[in-house]
Amino acid sequence: MKSIWEENCKFDKREDLKGNIKTDILVIGAGIAGILTGYLLKQSGKEVVLIDKSETASGNTKCTTAKITSQHDLIYDKLIKEFGEEKAKQYARANELAIKKYKEIIDERKIKCDFEEVDAYIYSLNEIDKIKEEVEAAKKLGIDAEFVEKINLPLEVKGAIKFNNQAQFNPLKFLKDISKDLVIYENTRVIKIDENLVHTDKGDIEANHIVVATHYPIINAPGYYFMKMHQERSYVIALENADSIDGMYIGYEKQGYSFRNYKGLLLLGGISQRTGENENGGCYDALRKFAKEIYPNSNEKYHWSAQDCITIDGIPYIGIYSDSTPNIYVATGFNKWGMTSAMVSAMIISDFILGNENDFSEIFSPKRFDLSLSINNIANDMVETAKNFIAQKIYIPSSEIEHIKNGHAGIVEYNGEKVGVYKNKDGKEFIVSTKCAHLGCQLHWNADELTWDCPCHGSRFDYKGKLIEGPANKDIVED
Repeated sequence: MKSIWEENCKFDKREDLKGNIKTDILVIGAGIAGILTGYLLKQSGKEVVLIDKSETASGNTKCTTAKITSQHDLIYDKLIKEFGEEKAKQYARANELAIKKYKEIIDERKIKCDFEEVDAYIYSLNEIDKIKEEVEAAKKLGIDAEFVEKINLPLEVKGAIKFNNQAQFNPLKFLKDISKDLVIYENTRVIKIDENLVHTDKGDIEANHIVVATHYPIINAPGYYFMKMHQERSYVIALENADSIDGMYIGYEKQGYSFRNYKGLLLLGGISQRTGENENGGCYDALRKFAKEIYPNSNEKYHWSAQDCITIDGIPYIGIYSDSTPNIYVATGFNKWGMTSAMVSAMIISDFILGNENDFSEIFSPKRFDLSLSINNIANDMVETAKNFIAQKIYIPSSEIEHIKNGHAGIVEYNGEKVGVYKNKDGKEFIVSTKCAHLGCQLHWNADELTWDCPCHGSRFDYKGKLIEGPANKDIVED
């Protein structure tokens, strides 16, 4: 399942780290947040090294729908009410600046990455008051927004908020250009961090500043980000013979759909669910069914999925990793808006390291954690985590592996231990531990993607037990 971006852009292979090195700044993670941070720091004359456990831009960056927008669902009215107008302005200003910064870099370097300035819309099928409240909130914060009654989609809507002067692009083409002159070591996995020393499986790296840009933070303590976030998956199909829609769209309703065009294709996304909650599959099929209803002549060209870190209050964590690690920085919790959030992260963290003033970093500070805000989300996340830790201890009646049909998977008790068993279409068996290598939560099967997923913190493993994405940092292959 390759995304459309992967089909159109290939990165040059980078070497693995070979032995111990020293550098001024180490960025862990060569996705869009890490590369942008490295790029801005290198442009300022700093010595920067990036490392990645896999290949450059091979994680969630390649799975985005690549909307560069300050419109992040209906967030601004909520921000004003919960944090006050001044901090809400910080959020708005940061994301508006991020859009301008992308354009500035692309124009300056003449990057051919299919960059287009388009408008962005949030539409609602049955709600108008919240849409209008968001329009007023956005205007109050200085965003060029307006209410519209009709949109260019084959849907009957009550109304929509329109953000003018937003953008879309091909993220991999952009990153291939700005990463050319960066020092990047691939296939180099971090084992642990001791103050200024990062231990990897290929050698140790000593750095004055360390940036953790690994999508989900790899250090459990301090920071305790696993207590402040969960992960969700969503799905995308790219359609031929569908309409040109003149803009970017996302639905307000919980299972609203996302739309944008790219080179004659329509990217249709949605069907979001918490990671680990797709045991029966059907997410792609649901998208395909909806596509046929609204674009009956369309055909599927590509399909892929993405994973996003969701914070308690809907705001990313960007800044100092924790009070006890002043030389370590973090960028995480982008809440499905990774393009602008990655640029905001790069601007904030580079300003911290360079000693520059930054007038919008406070709203993103990881130090915030007011339990009085979004308390229901906190409770739900804690219950989900507790439930799934307990699940590992629940007795499952003994079953024989032969009962699992070819092409299916299940959790069984085998040799006195719970294991996950997947049989491919030829009947070959793949047996793994069902205990997540991160904090021991019981893994659930994802039938759409043939993976074992963690509902607590979002780690994912292929059917052979090999790690796909963290926060876990090792495989679950059953010995």
